Amino acid sequence: MAQQFSAEWARGIIDGGVNQAKSIIESPEQIDDLLVQLQDKLKGLPEKVVKSFENIPLMAEMVKSYVTREYTEVSPKVVISLVSAFLYLVKKKDLIPDDIPIVGYADDVAVVAIAMAINEPELKAFAEWRALVGKDAASAQQSATLIEGKSVSTPSENELPNYEDSENSLQE
Repeated sequence: MAQQFSAEWARGIIDGGVNQAKSIIESPEQIDDLLVQLQDKLKGLPEKVVKSFENIPLMAEMVKSYVTREYTEVSPKVVISLVSAFLYLVKKKDLIPDDIPIVGYADDVAVVAIAMAINEPELKAFAEWRALVGKDAASAQQSATLIEGKSVSTPSENELPNYEDSENSLQE
């Protein structure tokens, strides 16, 4: 537990999940499973931690909208970094176990904070797009409950972006 939570550490966690995130984005079943696991994780959060994760529904909605090709005005790198952060949140082996009251979520909060920071402009643009296309407050509230086990349909393999060209690291 001597590990310091720094931007570099959290970015390293996100970069470390890139390959797994790429493969998950290409599989509707894996995206569904990941979002359900994320929903379950959020339901179990202590009240004091919930505020730190308030932007996850927007992040999840952007991933879902990208995968379903509803929203494509974002780099695949952004989506991959968000999925990578989600993977860290749902995995069973954290740097600090989540069963340690409050403190156990410090590593999760650090990863989410960095994912938000490095993708903030894209998330703002997505939120603005969502408002422009008529995603009203009820729709936003529905996404805030996170996907609720609904299936996410993805495009055919021919319509997916080619991740072979994207760098292994998310750093520009």
